[in-house]
Amino acid sequence: MVMLHAFMALAAGFAAAILLVLALRGVLQWVAPSLAAVEAHPGFSYTTVNLGASFLAGVAGGYITAWVGRANPMVHVLALGLMLLALAALSALQMRGQQPIWYQLAQIVMAPIGVLVGGLVRLRVLGIL
Repeated sequence: MVMLHAFMALAAGFAAAILLVLALRGVLQWVAPSLAAVEAHPGFSYTTVNLGASFLAGVAGGYITAWVGRANPMVHVLALGLMLLALAALSALQMRGQQPIWYQLAQIVMAPIGVLVGGLVRLRVLGIL
């Protein structure tokens, strides 16, 4: 039962992060289609919005993971952070040469940092921190 609960905590946080990123990118394409179309050499506005969306999605995912994984919230949060870090690194390897290296490195770390922040916010709400 503990393993199932841990899986559910990770799945809920991962789903929240992915859905929020997709929603924010959809809103960006609707509000500013010319900004969202930039892929090869992203400008400052695109990178700021995209990195901010990754961070906010990570915060939401970390918070929800800590909320669902009540027994040991930070272990679940760290597991989600590592999972997102690995997925972002694989994505950067796939996209190498298509975007600037600084942007790819920032993409790799933004979501995991957000996950940690979201987990810490949840612990603060619980009165643990």
